[in-house]
Amino acid sequence: MLILPETAEKHAAAVNCDSHALIITCEHGGNRIPTPYRELFVDYQTLLSSHQGYDPGALTMARTLATAFAAPLVSSTVSRLLVDLNRSVGHPRLHIESVRNQLDDVRQQIVQHYYQPYRAQVEQLVSQSIADHGGVIHLSSHSFTPELDGHVRNADIGLLYDPARPGEMALCMHWQAALKTCAPDLKVRRNYPYAGKGDGLTTWFRRRLTPNAYIGIELEINQKHIIRRGLHWTALRKVIVASLVKALANRHDEISA
Repeated sequence: MLILPETAEKHAAAVNCDSHALIITCEHGGNRIPTPYRELFVDYQTLLSSHQGYDPGALTMARTLATAFAAPLVSSTVSRLLVDLNRSVGHPRLHIESVRNQLDDVRQQIVQHYYQPYRAQVEQLVSQSIADHGGVIHLSSHSFTPELDGHVRNADIGLLYDPARPGEMALCMHWQAALKTCAPDLKVRRNYPYAGKGDGLTTWFRRRLTPNAYIGIELEINQKHIIRRGLHWTALRKVIVASLVKALANRHDEISA
């Protein structure tokens, strides 16, 4: 059962992030292939529509968070198969095979047109938030397939972070506890189904920013909840917002104590 405190969503935008601004990103928000590259995906239509082409529900969740917290949102609807905005340049899975087999000029053009502008926009926003507020909490919205390679994923929500960064660990512990209060039946796991310190946008920022200035969390939602749609998916998004309100408030109280 999902339990939503009536006032939590109303007051989300007023939560005190103790000098850390909140920003939202969504790297895998859609499966769009720009016209110049559609011929490369003629044989990959099924893949494009799958979890490998994008993260279903991630953009909707990102927009819900951005609206509730009056936070800026940077998102992309270009498929991760063309270029994965959550991978480092040089990563073997930055592009799908049909793109990897293209000439260097083609791949560089894709990176210049889609990857670099996205990264630059997020970097500018993070830098400005730190300059204005002293720190930033970056939430990256994702979703994961219920089953991968024959293995059922044993979680409803995953919170990914770097265990070596105390601020990230503390926020995820508060968020996990708040989710347990708001939705006792949900299984919430930390650094599952992926390791939070693996290659990704948050890790890229961690290499450049101190733990005091930057807190990066990846929110992962099991797509089985998104597939259900309707009232269930709407209620889950409200619970995630309400639990984050609690987590940020508890984090503020802990720092202030």
